[in-house]
Amino acid sequence: MAGERKAPARTATGARKASAKSTRSRAREFALQALYQHLVGRNDAASVDQFTRGLAGFHKADSVHYDALLHGCIEQAPALDALIEPLLDRKLAEISPIEHAVMWIGTWEFQHAVDVPWRVVINECIELAKEFGGTDGHKYVNAVLNGLAPTLRATEVEHDRASGKARP
Repeated sequence: MAGERKAPARTATGARKASAKSTRSRAREFALQALYQHLVGRNDAASVDQFTRGLAGFHKADSVHYDALLHGCIEQAPALDALIEPLLDRKLAEISPIEHAVMWIGTWEFQHAVDVPWRVVINECIELAKEFGGTDGHKYVNAVLNGLAPTLRATEVEHDRASGKARP
């Protein structure tokens, strides 16, 4: 029917197919790959940035958002970890580097990408964790980011809860 939105095409894991992704979603994917290289290989931001920009499909990503995510997460890693750690049920070193990087992205976006609604930040991070993380990693990411949202986006979360758009 006219005006009816189709659900985005999904892969076997439940993640959105590439054709259904926005330029910002693609930026998050490339930032995730770069942050993974940083976490696992201890590669510096300039090296992972140069490598990531050479990957197939990078031209379809929002490079400004990618830059902000990559450099912002690396520069603010200790502060992001300090926000994330109290919500974990294990040591940060025991968290998968994929889920760790996804939580960095979500936490950074809560603080610095205020044009992105908090629920969108969480949904995008869940999608990343579904596509790149372990079997139930997206549930862990969801729990941590839902725990951070009321602190980092208090007014927005409260407004959504009061209007019934989010659970109390």
